Amino acid sequence: MRLARPVVVGLLGLLLTSCALIREPGGRYYADDGPPGGSGPNPASVPNPVPRAEALSAIGNAPYTALGTRYYPVATAKGYQERGLASWYGRMFHGRHTSSGEVYDMYAMTAAHRTLPLPTYVKVKALDTSQEIIARVNDRGPFIGGRIIDLSFMAAKKLGIVARGTAKVEVTAITPAESSGVRSKSPVNRIFLQAGSFRLPGNAETLQRRLVAAGLRSTEVIEARVNKTLYYRVRVGPVREVSDIDGQVEKIRQLTGVTPRVERK
Repeated sequence: MRLARPVVVGLLGLLLTSCALIREPGGRYYADDGPPGGSGPNPASVPNPVPRAEALSAIGNAPYTALGTRYYPVATAKGYQERGLASWYGRMFHGRHTSSGEVYDMYAMTAAHRTLPLPTYVKVKALDTSQEIIARVNDRGPFIGGRIIDLSFMAAKKLGIVARGTAKVEVTAITPAESSGVRSKSPVNRIFLQAGSFRLPGNAETLQRRLVAAGLRSTEVIEARVNKTLYYRVRVGPVREVSDIDGQVEKIRQLTGVTPRVERK
């Protein structure tokens, strides 16, 4: 979905870039962003997601800046409908984290939008063919003029726009009858930010001291055994307010050069 995207919200610090931004002007896509050797599930076997009421993501719904523009995600998707260009992104970002903290699956029916709440279900209609799909928005983007939505590879495949790269679409939000929302000042159920993982306890303690000195006082070192190997993990939390997450993620990234891993306990 992206090219050299700056840190925006929470896990947007992973520098995701819009597939739209790596596409040639003529609309053709680079083959290395599709599935290896044309493999992957048959689109006919992948159903549209069934819209349901979901709590808003704990991250990814705060205001953010991308490519010099400030964006303000809306509190509700009710009544949203827009026409514009759709693009898509594929295996270059398969397995990476999305803005909501979920792992991007190029074979799932998902999408990215600049301001709709995460998550939101949308109906996407190709205006030239009237083909329709349903996708679940769990990411941010695209950040290029005229493009209003970035589709996962599978969503684009089912809509019939992979080879073209972009297509004119109509996007309509689907709002379930009931919705359980999380507002920016609501308590978060035990979210931790893992700032580092070390084999040597001294290295973990050094990072802990740096984080505390930077104002992240709720920092601890915990032991974790992975495949019989003992690691010392440094984590910040639990984060008490949703509105605190983005600032703490950015502070850790500036100190360590790495975007922290979000853990829900």
